[in-house]
Amino acid sequence: MVSEEINVLEEYISENKLKITKQRRTVLKIFLECKDHVSIEELYQIVLKTEPKIGLATVYRTLALLTKSGLALEMDFGDGQKRYESSYRSDHHDHMVCTECGKILEFNHPLIEKYQEEVAKQKNFKITSHKLDLFGLCQHCK
Repeated sequence: MVSEEINVLEEYISENKLKITKQRRTVLKIFLECKDHVSIEELYQIVLKTEPKIGLATVYRTLALLTKSGLALEMDFGDGQKRYESSYRSDHHDHMVCTECGKILEFNHPLIEKYQEEVAKQKNFKITSHKLDLFGLCQHCK
């Protein structure tokens, strides 16, 4: 699957007259292997373990490209730190965020989706996208 994402990134970079580099490919590969919602600094620390010559600025710029190309979603859970997750071929989901330890749990519930549509229909509103973030305490912090 990584080759599909590389193709998407390369197409975006080509359309915008930028260069695809080994460093960008490396950051993309490592980002796609991340299972958590990762900050730029966290991703940078992971990248350093395999490619110590890649700088923080490269990680910043590459994540910006991944976001603009549609391969990554930037999220703000109100803790002052942007987090990123892969958005390529991923199913819609919402988030529960522990305000104590910062753990992020993904969930999807058909009734929530159904009720959103019903409310939008009642208000004659067309939903084009949405996000739902619930804040509280995880099972280990409550």
